[in-house]
Amino acid sequence: MTSDSGVYTLKELAAMGWSPDDIKRGRQSETLIPVARGWVRSATADPRVVAAVKAGGALSCVGALRFHQAHDSSGIWVPPEHNETHVRRSKHMKGKPRPSGPFRWCQGYGQPLPVVTAVDSIPLALNCAARCLTPEEWIATVDSVLNTTEWTIPDIQAEMGRVAKAVTGMFARCDDRSQSGTESIARLRLIAAGFEVQVQPGIGTHEHADLRVGALLIECDGRAYHSDAEAFRNDRRRDRMTMIDRWMTMRLTYDDVLYNWEEVLEDIRAVTRSDRHRIRRDNDPRRRENSSI
Repeated sequence: MTSDSGVYTLKELAAMGWSPDDIKRGRQSETLIPVARGWVRSATADPRVVAAVKAGGALSCVGALRFHQAHDSSGIWVPPEHNETHVRRSKHMKGKPRPSGPFRWCQGYGQPLPVVTAVDSIPLALNCAARCLTPEEWIATVDSVLNTTEWTIPDIQAEMGRVAKAVTGMFARCDDRSQSGTESIARLRLIAAGFEVQVQPGIGTHEHADLRVGALLIECDGRAYHSDAEAFRNDRRRDRMTMIDRWMTMRLTYDDVLYNWEEVLEDIRAVTRSDRHRIRRDNDPRRRENSSI
C-alpha cells in the first residue's frame, strides 16, 4: 500500500484499522472524500494520483516511478523528459471509454493485473515502463532501482507479472553498480560501439570512477549535478590523483551523453585508439625539427 499518496480503497482503510463507522464519520466530516466507487482520498492527496484513480486505474509507469522517487527516499533515476500522468487502467475498465485529460495510457506485458492500490509498485511500474521507455532509458532506470533500493532482479520479476522475452533481455544488460542514469546510458552506448567497459573501476585506495575504457576514465555528471565549491574541489583532486596514476579522465555531462553522443564518441575513439601516442609524436614540432637535421 502506498499510504503517502492519500488515496485509498475501502479495503486498504479497513486493513489500516478503520471501522465502517470510522469511514462513515470521515466522509461526513470530509476527512475522506469520495474519488470513485470504492475509493476515497484525503484533503491533501497527490493530485496526479487522484486523477489516475478517477480515470479508472492507478498511477503507473514513469508516473509511479517518479512518485516513489519523491516519497520513498530512494535514488531512483527517472528519465526527465517523460512528464505525463501515466495510468494503468483496471481490467474491469476494458472496453469502457477513456476519459479526456493529460493522460498516457499504459499496460505492461501479459494479462492485465487488478488495480488494488492507487500507485503501482515499482515492479508493476517497470513492467509498464518497458513499453513506454526506450531500452536505454528502461535499463538505466532499473540500474538505479537495483543500486538505491533493496529490490533485486528476481524480486522484481516475481512481482511484475509476465516477464516478456524482450524484458528478460533488457534485465541481462542491467548493472547494479551504476550510480546515475547518465552513467548507465554512456555504458550501454560504449558497449554498443564495441568498447570493453569497466564499471566503477577503482582509483587510488578507496575511490572509484564511473567507467573505464582502456586507460581512459569517464566521469558522468547527472542532469541535476551540483557543481558547488566542495564538489568542484573534489573533482579536481580526483583528476590530479588519476593523473599521478597515469590515467586520463574525460568528464561528460547529461547533455553530452544524451544529445551530443556522436561527437563524444569520436573524442573517445581519438583518445583510446592504439596508435594515438605514435601519431602525437609524429606531430610534435620538435621531432619534425630534429628529423630534418
